[in-house]
Amino acid sequence: MKIGVSTYSLSKLIYSRVMDVLDVIQWIADNGGEHVEIVPFGFDLFKNPELVDAIRKKAEDVGIDISNYAIGANFIQKTEQDYENEIKRVMGEVDVAYRLGVKFMRHDVAWRPLPEVTVKQLDEDLPRLAEACRRIADYAAQYGITTSVENHGFFIQGSERVQRLIHAVGRPNFKTTLDVGNFLCVDEDPVVAVKKNLPYASMIHLKDFYYRPFYRNPGEGWFQTAGGNFLRGAIVGHGDIDMWSVIKAIKRYGYDGYISIEFEGMEDCRVGSKIGLDNARRIWNEV
Repeated sequence: MKIGVSTYSLSKLIYSRVMDVLDVIQWIADNGGEHVEIVPFGFDLFKNPELVDAIRKKAEDVGIDISNYAIGANFIQKTEQDYENEIKRVMGEVDVAYRLGVKFMRHDVAWRPLPEVTVKQLDEDLPRLAEACRRIADYAAQYGITTSVENHGFFIQGSERVQRLIHAVGRPNFKTTLDVGNFLCVDEDPVVAVKKNLPYASMIHLKDFYYRPFYRNPGEGWFQTAGGNFLRGAIVGHGDIDMWSVIKAIKRYGYDGYISIEFEGMEDCRVGSKIGLDNARRIWNEV
């Protein structure tokens, strides 16, 4: 098991040009991270192959792994040509993952507005979504890369919906990037959901939230779950998710892969990421 940090956690500083992605990799190594997960917010690796090589060299120089490459995608498209173009684009990102030297790559699958994220709609969309994921997984297999879907975006976020997609794709190298906090966005108990989906996990994100019920609107800085409750990003171990039970479940299952800290709280992102990293390691050793 190796604990590290997603570049997403420090993306505010990348967007504001306080740091670039190479600075973030150095920061992760300096603060005890054992790997970096590359999420191209604030930079584009597909259009900048030289940066891909620089990232790989930087990680080697500071002595940490590049664990995962995570990108956006949406296979719900208006036309057949748009659908094919999106598959082709994601395959191009698989080539980027190979150049990075990673064995794991997460791509999004689908997005729909909240009123459309029904089971009926999922049943209608699932065959096409599975076809796209299957073709990309088959393409990634030549590189020994496992692709995955993350539980986020409301449409394919609950643990059972993620499993339905994985089984529909039916490829051993298509799994899930399991985000322990995101289940709360669809009002699912994180501890229960994590236990359900651990057998399908290629990668784990540790994320925490503060939670308030629907009748206690806390105001600015919060967003609503699918059921109307309120969430705000928290430092791992500071929020309302039972992180001790979550990490205990991961450890008892025997998971021995990469774990990434994902911080999206209101605190300074370096402070939040560092405390979350330290808390994750401390809790792992306690449970």
